[in-house]
Amino acid sequence: MSLDPKRTVRELKELRALTATEDGAQRVAWSDVWLTSRTWFESKLHGLPVEHHFDAAGNRWVTLQGASDRALLLGSHLDSVPNGGWLDGSLGVLAALEVLRRIANEFKGRPPITIRLVDFADEEGARFGRSLLGSSAFAGTHSVEADRVRTDKDGIRMDQALLRCGVEMDQFPEAAIEQKNAAAYLELHIEQGPVLENLMMPLGVVLGTKGVERHAITFHGQEAHSGATPMKVRRDALAAAAKLALEIRSIAGRHPEAVCTIGSLKTFPGIVTAVVGRAECTLDQRDLSATVLAQMYREARDASERFAKEEKCTVEWSRIWNIEPIQFHPELIKRCREAIAETDGAAHQLPSGPLHDAAEVSRAGIPTVMMFVQSLGGISHNKVEDTSEEHLEMAVRAFDRLANKTMQWIQAN
Repeated sequence: MSLDPKRTVRELKELRALTATEDGAQRVAWSDVWLTSRTWFESKLHGLPVEHHFDAAGNRWVTLQGASDRALLLGSHLDSVPNGGWLDGSLGVLAALEVLRRIANEFKGRPPITIRLVDFADEEGARFGRSLLGSSAFAGTHSVEADRVRTDKDGIRMDQALLRCGVEMDQFPEAAIEQKNAAAYLELHIEQGPVLENLMMPLGVVLGTKGVERHAITFHGQEAHSGATPMKVRRDALAAAAKLALEIRSIAGRHPEAVCTIGSLKTFPGIVTAVVGRAECTLDQRDLSATVLAQMYREARDASERFAKEEKCTVEWSRIWNIEPIQFHPELIKRCREAIAETDGAAHQLPSGPLHDAAEVSRAGIPTVMMFVQSLGGISHNKVEDTSEEHLEMAVRAFDRLANKTMQWIQAN
């Protein structure tokens, strides 16, 4: 059984037919559709010389035992956002399965090192707002006490939803046992952005995942009648917030890979006849450099205080969440670049703005790298998410080359 990239595309379409509606993928973690997708995936393991089980956090592990216990990990996630795309996460799992099949056949079920496929649980965080749940449990960076009381839109607690699927959150720490003998982790993923398409390049080497600073910012002014209050004496909280919304574009523009986003804005009292007395907004800042990220945070905070003063307002900040940047392993980056160049002739290097399970694996000290394949239109988390079949097949071949190179690297070290 040699590598068959066309089979990966067929299986991706099969999964789409099973778990999507006309609105897109519906494989939200801890839902019945997600459980259906996992049962379907298990059926694909029949006949392979592997052992498979779920760990304490609900991550699925498929192990092809090798002559050495040192293990190459391959994987991603099967869960999706509501009305999501057919490739996000699932491509990485099914490409890993195809590589595992090839290795099992080539080495007659006994490769020189152990190969482990992982389908991480709840990468998206779509239901409870906690991304990278399963991989954080694997990495030992979980936050069980803070997460267990999270609720979904129907008021169901996270710990209750997981228990329904056979996962007890108190046992999350036990998932870290799966780190034993892990020598490297590889993940193939769609880019989810427009960079590769704009460069007319099908594949890219991922240098790491950007760090995130996420804050809630509130400007306090004075509610007043819109007809009776002269412009010069207004304390307009929205005016200060609007200035900041424009300024963050300049802040990001000073750093080539940085992004800054004010994604929500609420005004109070929020009526047409009143000057805004309070404006609440959220700020999301990302960059691959911790130094740049810290600088952008300081610049945004200084700007907010300047604009508040200009508009006779005050401003307060509170951190919603943050995660530090993760740089992937330089030796694996080199091998990923070689694998892509041998497949396509050229390899572009880029950071990932979105978060991925690979970041948590890397945080656990396991050498890690990701490979991206072009996203058409740069669109993801949407039913129109797509990648050409030619590029999907190319990605599977390049990923297989990367797996071979990494196996050799593990054996040599």
